[in-house]
Amino acid sequence: MSQATMRGKRQERLTEVDEVPIRLRIEPLAEGGYVATSRDVPGLVAEGRSVTEAVEIAQGLARKIVESCHEHGDPLPLAFRRS
Repeated sequence: MSQATMRGKRQERLTEVDEVPIRLRIEPLAEGGYVATSRDVPGLVAEGRSVTEAVEIAQGLARKIVESCHEHGDPLPLAFRRS
């Protein structure tokens, strides 16, 4: 469900977002910590002090990538188009 409102020339859209599973590859870093990347979301690279932190950061980045695609009219990564 979407709802659009106009404020001057700017249009805002509220959209319900479903959870979409993405595959993450978690690797330890030589200097400590972990890095998470994903073939499902090109450009996603998240570093954290723990595996949990790297995953949480990756989730937030995936959301930001989707938001950026919507804002700029870019195609969504394939993993999000299937949902």
